Amino acid sequence: MPFPWLSAAILFPIAASLFIPFVPDKGDGKTVRWYALGVALLTFLITVGAYLNGYDPAVEGLQLAERYTWLPDLGLAWSVGADGISMPLILLTSFITSLAALAAWPVTFKPKLFYFLLLAMDGGQIAVFAVQDMLLFFLAWELELIPVYLLLAIWGGKKRQYAATKFILYTAGSSLFILLAALAMGFFGGGPPSFEYTELAAKGFPLGFQLLCYAALLIAFGVKLPIVPLHTWLPDAHGEATAPVHMLLAGILLKMGGYALLRFNVQLLPAAHGQFAPLLVVLGVVNIIYAALTSFAQRNLKRKIAYSSISHMGFVLIGIGSFSALGTSGAMLQMVSHGLIGASLFFLVGATYDRTHTLQLDEMGGVGQKMRKMFALWTVCSLASLALPGMSGFVSELMVFVGFATSETYSLAFRVVICILAAIGVILTPIYLLSMLREIFFGKENAELVSHSQLVDAEPREIYVISCLLVPIIGIGLYPRLLTDSYRASIEALVLRENQALARVEHPAAAALINRSSLALALPSPAQAPYLPR
Repeated sequence: MPFPWLSAAILFPIAASLFIPFVPDKGDGKTVRWYALGVALLTFLITVGAYLNGYDPAVEGLQLAERYTWLPDLGLAWSVGADGISMPLILLTSFITSLAALAAWPVTFKPKLFYFLLLAMDGGQIAVFAVQDMLLFFLAWELELIPVYLLLAIWGGKKRQYAATKFILYTAGSSLFILLAALAMGFFGGGPPSFEYTELAAKGFPLGFQLLCYAALLIAFGVKLPIVPLHTWLPDAHGEATAPVHMLLAGILLKMGGYALLRFNVQLLPAAHGQFAPLLVVLGVVNIIYAALTSFAQRNLKRKIAYSSISHMGFVLIGIGSFSALGTSGAMLQMVSHGLIGASLFFLVGATYDRTHTLQLDEMGGVGQKMRKMFALWTVCSLASLALPGMSGFVSELMVFVGFATSETYSLAFRVVICILAAIGVILTPIYLLSMLREIFFGKENAELVSHSQLVDAEPREIYVISCLLVPIIGIGLYPRLLTDSYRASIEALVLRENQALARVEHPAAAALINRSSLALALPSPAQAPYLPR
């Protein structure tokens, strides 16, 4: 029997977190933090082992599959697996969580509870990407909300209770739509209920039913992505969170929304996606421009970076709605890229706050001479965020642009308008990011701040965390196939399924696209691609 890699990656950090109360510690967290870091690193090694020993990037179907009967009367089974849509995000989750555990080194208030929640959240987030049962997905989705709520409510800033309450109301309230859609899809057609993705994909839901489920899921996943106007919880949550929680929110939590859109809205409801895709593209442009303009107006450093994250996630929506293998691949790359870049920026926000004790840009300035290493780290990460060539953000955004611009599913006029509007957001990003750098490090000097004894330069631990994030950012930017090859086959099969669904509802542009596509040369067999109808 092969080693259960994915079950181990999910259950190991959760089980290890239960032993934290028994870790001998004097209350300052100096012992338990090493324990948590060790568990997080071992979890990362387990996910790497899964990729190296049981995952084949050339196969578009489900791999590393495990299935154990759990509650057969409810149609619920412990079913996990990975394909090209989930495997990169599983690796990203364990990687970012390991760095978040190292970023949490200064935590001294209730450290055992903090690291317990951090490790529990690690297993819950991996489960979201790995489970292959929609009801189990809902349980994992709900499980990871509890640690985030407590991490915000206990270790957040002055308005932490408000931010935590708003977060849980938005995310837990919207997740009810996931449960309703899961029940409707699982019980559809009569007979014993089944919630496994392979069974749901084979049911052949009628268009009207798909449209209702798609709308419900779009609301639920749109809150987590987040899509404007369902985004307002995010700036408040980021405004009160600590650095490691920032890294988890920006690096992993937002990606759950994009992943779920691909997995459920596109893969299981392709006919409805054909009707909703133009809306996703429009919403993506709104995200890009609205959030970029709002970021200009923010004088709080955390909120400025938070709105920048919302803007960048707009490219994910455009890529998902592009009906193009290149555009959808760009959306996938953008999720991983932004996970790395967002985590680096928010870690630097936390490190800067630890020194200046302020988040207001008007109260910063003139600290560049005292924190030269910190300025260098900020500069490199900001250049990555503004999509400098040679960085991963440039490649992902370029793929989305070219993929959408060359998609013949849409009219030429629509493609031109969308590309022009999205390009405005690309132009705005370097303006507000570079002006932010100038205000922090070379703005009007705050004499009291500059003379502060705690205004020290970057520490080796901080340089190490940023270096670990920059290595994949630059590596992917210089050689994108390091990542794109891991999911290319799955994305091509997914886009083919989209275009076939469009052709079935008599969409002439999609039918022409399928006829000209090299993807149509050989359809994958059901054994290779279990999400395709049998």
